[in-house]
Amino acid sequence: MNEITSKIIGAAIEVHRHLGPGLLESAYETCLAYELTEAGLQVEQQKPLPIVYKQIHLNHGYRIDLLVNNLVVVELKVVEQLTAVHEAQILSYLKFSGCQLGLLLNFNVTMLKDGGIRRFINSRGR
Repeated sequence: MNEITSKIIGAAIEVHRHLGPGLLESAYETCLAYELTEAGLQVEQQKPLPIVYKQIHLNHGYRIDLLVNNLVVVELKVVEQLTAVHEAQILSYLKFSGCQLGLLLNFNVTMLKDGGIRRFINSRGR
């Protein structure tokens, strides 16, 4: 799993190096998906995330920005700063997807490696 996250972070830094800050989230998502695919990883964009609450099944309530190798949730942001709401969002995605590892990437920074990358672990993941 560390190898996968290293490839994701490296690809995100490559995308940010070429595009810089200030674009729409969808631009970074598309370019990052391209880089990850070129690196030999399986990538699903805007993956529907069903949520089950008791007897209620919500099929299209949420979407994961990128799901890599069916193991790592990648949530992209273009915001002034990451907040507790963004952290809660990725932790919820990890919980409902059953994935163990998530990356929260904020492309609205000068240097991605300086505060634009946060790693989250779901201890109840697969």
